[in-house]
Amino acid sequence: MQHPAHPMRPDLPSLRKPVAKDGAEIWKLVRACRPLDENSMYCNLLQCDHFTDTCVVAELSGEVVGWVSAYVMPNEPDTLFVWQVAVSDAARGRGLGALMLQSILNRPQCEDVTRVQTTITADNEASWALFRKFGRLMGADLDVKAYYTQALHFQERHKTEHLVTIPVAREAALAA
Repeated sequence: MQHPAHPMRPDLPSLRKPVAKDGAEIWKLVRACRPLDENSMYCNLLQCDHFTDTCVVAELSGEVVGWVSAYVMPNEPDTLFVWQVAVSDAARGRGLGALMLQSILNRPQCEDVTRVQTTITADNEASWALFRKFGRLMGADLDVKAYYTQALHFQERHKTEHLVTIPVAREAALAA
């Protein structure tokens, strides 16, 4: 289901579920959004195909300008794990990240979700700002703890990822 751009606000992107053919454009978007980790194009294609119900694409004038990959945790059906959020330079400053997250939470596949989780490195200021804003929208503080550590999990090849948990106020999610 596509949410078209507002007729009075053509500067607002339209949101929709991804399809497999979006994989290559999403891969390009993620590559352009430093410091996001690049996945393979195949990974993005699988996300679009296998996880379409919990991912979202934002388009502006026919161009992919936003992407959220997420999934309901297999062993924790009350948790939506957000893998990546990417917003192009052309679409920044419009609240698109939070809007895309809320659009996923409003889907039937997330009706049992009571919390959102993600991991963020300490230096990813854009992600911290987005999830702090999203927490405020949900009426919740962020619960943060070191999760995948640089030494133990990444063998010094990647910075520590901090697990961020945000309780979801169902009323707030549905109001978006």
